[in-house]
Amino acid sequence: MSVMEISRAQASKDINSYIADHPDHLFYDKSARTYVMGSAFKPHYLVLDAGEYLGSLEAIANGVPIANSDWIVETPAILHLSLPTRGLVPAIVRTVVRACTQRRRLEICYQSMSSEAPSRRKIEPYALAHDGFRWHARAFCVRDQMFKDFVLSRILEAKPNDEAKTDPSEDTDWLETIILRIAPHPDLSSSQRRIVELDYDMTDGTAELAVRKCLLFYNLKRLGLDTRPDIRAAQDQHIILRNADEVFAALGRKAP
Repeated sequence: MSVMEISRAQASKDINSYIADHPDHLFYDKSARTYVMGSAFKPHYLVLDAGEYLGSLEAIANGVPIANSDWIVETPAILHLSLPTRGLVPAIVRTVVRACTQRRRLEICYQSMSSEAPSRRKIEPYALAHDGFRWHARAFCVRDQMFKDFVLSRILEAKPNDEAKTDPSEDTDWLETIILRIAPHPDLSSSQRRIVELDYDMTDGTAELAVRKCLLFYNLKRLGLDTRPDIRAAQDQHIILRNADEVFAALGRKAP
């Protein structure tokens, strides 16, 4: 009644109509004084997605407003990893976002890890990407004449310049998709391999992940697939990459 803003009579009519259409799916528990699922219940009007549901629970626990949260009535205590806070300057983030949406060139001062001191350069950002830990601006670098990732927290200054001149559709690494074929580590026992298959929603011992090429390096690192599979014990590194040669060739490297 509260969520749908309907009367008690209408709510009762809708529930009884549902029970008539789907017998044994729902019944009234007199002791609990509420409707509960029956043993024959199965969804008819939506697709259940446990990952989406748990993501919603996490968002609620973090105080993030989400759509249709009124339907979630049971919220257990939730913990998540404590990760370092990234030093994002709101004014710089706002400038980068505006440049993306308004297609503007920026003059930035940027500290890369490949040089000892910050450098000034011009970039044309058009999108944002998150690697699981850090936010990046995907942009055309005028100095290097190529599309690159710029970590937002490493942009020390940013000010708008001229209109952007490049076309984002020319960023082939953003558009190209690489397929990662993962499988359980062969050194695991049959029972362990089976649970890994369930853990990663594998079919016939394999799962395929479609990854944008510009995020390929980060995906491999996050999954522990950026090194040889024998570097760590199978009990620590549960999965391997079946098409390693193909994947690392996309990075211009040989498979480790």
